[in-house]
Amino acid sequence: MGRAGPRKWRRISLPTNLGGSPPTGEAQAEDRPALQVAQSMTPQQTATTRSWETATATAPAPATISRRVLVVGAGAVGSFLGALLGSVGHDVTLVRIFEPDSERPIVLVQPDGSRTTIPVHRFTRTEDAPTPDLILVAVKMPALREALAPTLLWPEVPTLTVENGVGADEIAADVRPASPQLAGSLTAPIRLASEDEIRWLGRGGFALAAAVESARPLVRGLLDEFGRAGLRVRELPSAAPMKWSKLLANLMANATGAILDMDADAIYRDPRLFDVERRQLREALAVMRRLGLRPVTLPGAPVPWLARCLWLPAWLARPILTRVVGGARAGKAPSLRIAVTSAPPSMPCAEPTEVAWMNGAVARAGAERGVATPVNSCLAALVDEVAADPERRAWFRGHPERLLAELAGKR
Repeated sequence: MGRAGPRKWRRISLPTNLGGSPPTGEAQAEDRPALQVAQSMTPQQTATTRSWETATATAPAPATISRRVLVVGAGAVGSFLGALLGSVGHDVTLVRIFEPDSERPIVLVQPDGSRTTIPVHRFTRTEDAPTPDLILVAVKMPALREALAPTLLWPEVPTLTVENGVGADEIAADVRPASPQLAGSLTAPIRLASEDEIRWLGRGGFALAAAVESARPLVRGLLDEFGRAGLRVRELPSAAPMKWSKLLANLMANATGAILDMDADAIYRDPRLFDVERRQLREALAVMRRLGLRPVTLPGAPVPWLARCLWLPAWLARPILTRVVGGARAGKAPSLRIAVTSAPPSMPCAEPTEVAWMNGAVARAGAERGVATPVNSCLAALVDEVAADPERRAWFRGHPERLLAELAGKR
């Protein structure tokens, strides 16, 4: 069956200084690093950068300059971000390895229940996709390196990684060294209801940072596109504080929920488990301090405020954080619990979990910097155990005292 070709691009020119006045001295100073970056770019990188910068200057109507966006790993996050870009007129291709090629659209259900049907191209293989202007990668961390390999067909196309945990942008830079690297953190709760429908469950938003200097000129233009699609956005000056701040939010009730198969609300209402949660988060903050990083606010996630709550008396901190963690995910289970409980009761998990890039990342960075992380180290090991061993999984399920005994033995 023949495939419909991509939509035609229509280019317009608009003045970049809509106010008509010359830039101020401060603005000129801010422009100098961008100029230096542009001078070091290859012709292809420069052309791609200018295309996104031109898109920034257009009016917030449907996109007048349509860009080809390739989404590798079109699960919930990839489908959502791809659908948003498609909703403002960009030409979106979703790569889903278990789905045949097709031109079926995707439906985005907004928090208010309204529905938008968005045209997309669907491919089973990355290498069959048309040449993109942006590669958005949203796979699980264990699969990231393999998923990036076929994108080397377009080595200088900008790459945006939005994976959980820390380390995705470093892997992408290693696999795609000639590509401008962007790092994103999504805080909006979403759910893939079916192959053809993605549901936006609540507020939150999207933070974006340049992971390398060559990507810095792209950030504002891309954020403007997501903003025109209705998503709250924030630009951050560097990727590491953003990713570690998102990690703090991701850690909450995640490993403990996976080990015990318990809801976040139940975990935070149990004083013993709350103490475990607080200790793992304090360890992560200690590692961040040793790395020279401070928590930053993400759209819908006031992480610095959450960090301060960890030092309040337990009788005060626990009800506050119980309320926060109960509403943050809009009823959706955290990622590690979903991964572990998706396995049949008598079978190991089919794929590795992302715990090595979450609690495991805290433990590794702590070991490298001389920061003790016994709780994160133990939680990371136990998640791997329950994922691989059905008997171990059943033994821990619903038994906080067994987890506490394991943790006590690791002190």
